[in-house]
Amino acid sequence: MSEMTPYVLVLYYSRSGATATMAQQIAAGVESVPGIQARLRTVAPVSTTCEAVDPEIPEQGAVYADLDDLRNCSALALGSPTRFGNMAAPLKYFIDSTSSLWMNGALIDKPACAFTSTSSLHGGQESTLLTMLVPLLHHGMVYAGVPYSETTLLETHTGGTPYGASHLAGTRSDRSVDEHERALCVAQGKRLARLALALHAMRQEEAL
Repeated sequence: MSEMTPYVLVLYYSRSGATATMAQQIAAGVESVPGIQARLRTVAPVSTTCEAVDPEIPEQGAVYADLDDLRNCSALALGSPTRFGNMAAPLKYFIDSTSSLWMNGALIDKPACAFTSTSSLHGGQESTLLTMLVPLLHHGMVYAGVPYSETTLLETHTGGTPYGASHLAGTRSDRSVDEHERALCVAQGKRLARLALALHAMRQEEAL
């Protein structure tokens, strides 16, 4: 990946695989737009013990994010399974470490979106997405949901909200991401990529 090529950071935590699948679909939507790339990153689990035991590089899937991934991105897609209507602790732990970026205004005027997965249809999809956007707004980011021009929003009976893409995983977390949910993930990635390019160009003009 060229250092000059703008990229969307698709940052997620996934426990059962559904959020990771959604992240891949959002990344596919991003990369369907010319001139921008997707960078998939995850976060490490957190533990109640005081000593870290996980390897620095995951055995499979995306590598762990660092602050430079976030600092240098042109947009952010943030994904997490719901935990009592909030993002999961590992992702919150990472977001809580971004104070230096907030102090420097590193994310101001960059677009962002969120996506989530729940075990039941009314298990907190929308509240999770709404709470996930709060720290993004504190960073000065421009939040982008899924507009109703995406008619799949009117057709889905599982996941999918105007606040962001979502997935109904089932009580055993074994339900696959369906056609409607995938389509909304791809659409959200495309929209985020287009906004990222537009705002990236705006920031470059202002810097001249």
